[in-house]
Amino acid sequence: MTTTTTPPAATAPAAVDPGLGLVGPGRWIERWNADDEQFWAVRGRSIARRNLGYSVFAEHIGFSVWLLWSIVVVSMSGTFTPDGTLVSAGANGWALTPGQALTVIAVASGVGAVLRIPYTFAVPIFGGRNWTVVSALLLLVPTLGLAWVVQHPEVPFSVLLLVAGTAGFGGGNFASSMSNITYFFPDREKGWALGLNAAGGNIGVAIAQKLVPLAIGLGGLAAGLSNAGLIYVPFAIASAVLAYRYMDNLREAKADPGPTARATGHLHTWLMALLYIGTFGSFIGYSAAFPTLLKVVFERPDIALTWGFLGALVGSLSRPVGGRLSDRLGGSVVTIASFVTMAVAGVVAVVGVQQKSLPIFFASFMALFVATGVGNGSTYRMIPAIFTRLSARDLGEPGTLEYRRRAAGAVGIISAVGALGGFVIPFVYKLAKEEYGSIVPALQAYVLVFLALAVLTWAVYVRRGATMSRV
Repeated sequence: MTTTTTPPAATAPAAVDPGLGLVGPGRWIERWNADDEQFWAVRGRSIARRNLGYSVFAEHIGFSVWLLWSIVVVSMSGTFTPDGTLVSAGANGWALTPGQALTVIAVASGVGAVLRIPYTFAVPIFGGRNWTVVSALLLLVPTLGLAWVVQHPEVPFSVLLLVAGTAGFGGGNFASSMSNITYFFPDREKGWALGLNAAGGNIGVAIAQKLVPLAIGLGGLAAGLSNAGLIYVPFAIASAVLAYRYMDNLREAKADPGPTARATGHLHTWLMALLYIGTFGSFIGYSAAFPTLLKVVFERPDIALTWGFLGALVGSLSRPVGGRLSDRLGGSVVTIASFVTMAVAGVVAVVGVQQKSLPIFFASFMALFVATGVGNGSTYRMIPAIFTRLSARDLGEPGTLEYRRRAAGAVGIISAVGALGGFVIPFVYKLAKEEYGSIVPALQAYVLVFLALAVLTWAVYVRRGATMSRV
């Protein structure tokens, strides 16, 4: 007689679906495979979209804080005669010259660009959700600093620049947010997801430029310019709390920062950074300078404060459109079309300045902003596509974990270099205005840059026979 013994169920190993991400302590997801269609349908899509939503909110507040000074300096600027004599001071006794106003804007933009490098490395070191919490709380420094310094026009200009520089904390948020989100979505949806994430942040520029003039007019806790900073304090705290409660860390994203460092060894990382200067650098630089240009060129501070936000708005809304078009047509094709459109819009802007036509100038900049937004979405779609192709070439297998990590690192590096456009563009306007008495030379230089970048895009990423053709 044979006796069969069945072990108790309790001693049998628990069945684990290796395709499912299991959330461990600290909201860590131990396994993640977005490119597995079954995993994506069962668990991946809902988790990715939840993280995307809270990432968008946190990045939105970061962008808003980063560009607060773009509108605040309009109220702080004085009115001067052509020979530089002060006619009237701005709010709270401030009397910034056009050069000083553009310098404040450039410093805030430049610090944000530089901080994108360490913020990119923060994701693999600390985890995406954890760093979102920290970076949101850091926004209390520039918001409270702004609220204090604008009430003290007697402080040296260097102190004002130091406080304005802390707004760069908000600019750094973009790199860590985009680097984190790129892990969550499959290759086939990265363009749309990254476009939405970026647009949600970019639109913070427009919201801030529309909201801040209204906030400045309010009384209450601190009347006047201080409200520009204080209004974002509760939003920064809320974004930190929401990220802590509802976002997740991905274990595959937390590793040594080696893949991010190795991403710097690829020529395409730096070529894409150059293209991103032309798209995002133009967007952030023009967004920061546009209200001031309206006041300086056309002497219309009312238009600057009331309608200056529209450029950033249309540029933000067009970004996911660029991502979606790139998913269908290829990012390189959309990028080259964007640069050509930007060059044409720049030529029309020159005509608007020369003819002293505010409608022509305003309309040309709206077209320019739309093209920068589309180009932002298309260039970001190119990055993971390039690294997928590099993976297939180097390892014989597309989409390996190593190259996904390199792509995520490249996203942050490229965003940092591209954001330097926000530092350079206001200074070029400042130089043109001071040396030539007009911003026309600056606009003409930008047109040449856009055309050169269009040629570069065609030669490396569109031309038939190129290694990375039609990425």
